[in-house]
Amino acid sequence: MDDPYGSDVLADFGRRAPRVQPRVVEAERDLVVEEVATGYVGAVVGYEGRLIRLEDRRGAIRLFPIGPGFLLDGEPVALKLPAPTKPSTPARTASGSFAVEQHRARIARASRIFVEGRHDAELVERVWGADLRVEGVVVEYLEGVDDLATIVRDFAPGPGRRIGVLVDHLVPGSKESRIADAVTHGPHGDAVLVVGHPFIDIWQAVKPSRLGLQEWPVIPRGVEWKHGICAALGWPHADQADIARAWKQILSRVDSYADLEPVLLGRVEQLIDFVTE
Repeated sequence: MDDPYGSDVLADFGRRAPRVQPRVVEAERDLVVEEVATGYVGAVVGYEGRLIRLEDRRGAIRLFPIGPGFLLDGEPVALKLPAPTKPSTPARTASGSFAVEQHRARIARASRIFVEGRHDAELVERVWGADLRVEGVVVEYLEGVDDLATIVRDFAPGPGRRIGVLVDHLVPGSKESRIADAVTHGPHGDAVLVVGHPFIDIWQAVKPSRLGLQEWPVIPRGVEWKHGICAALGWPHADQADIARAWKQILSRVDSYADLEPVLLGRVEQLIDFVTE
């Protein structure tokens, strides 16, 4: 017999389409939504615990529970509180100092920092360049320290016109240490600070690990040091152009103060403090 009431009304219950969950949207400020139950339309203007504040076009404000029950451009959505914003970390320069944003380079001071050669100047610029421009400090190079006393005399340092000097291989008993002592105890000694590092050349101030080395090669006496380094590393070293290319390769491995030996970091910071006092 035909069943006039049809089949079991619950027979197809498990095959019914699942209920679609509304898209979750962060309730950012100025987001305009409609609250479904009341038809209230407003822009997000704030929060009170788990309640959201909506302001309509007339300036009236109402509170609604955060969660489902809203329309965004006609689409059902569930609102959630925005994720808390992390405080931005101040940017730092290659030297580790806090970067000064939107700062024009200061007019150069009368004081100067002198380094021995071009490679020294390029390394200082790479790591401390941003700091030096903020402070208005110019770095010049000497092409060796043999004429340091003459350069100091001609510069005529004094109050507000200081000289800081960074010297390679400044170790007791060396030629460099004797020249530094003479300048420091000379007539302009109060306005001159000579500091140095123990390395034969500024190349060694770069950590050897940055070049994939355990340590810098030891070069025998009588062999020009940079040529010897290039030969030990298997780099071309026939002329000065080869040496320049080798230095560019080393310098390219330096991104920040962390790539330099600590003994150099302290000396350069000391010079910057001295000439900017």
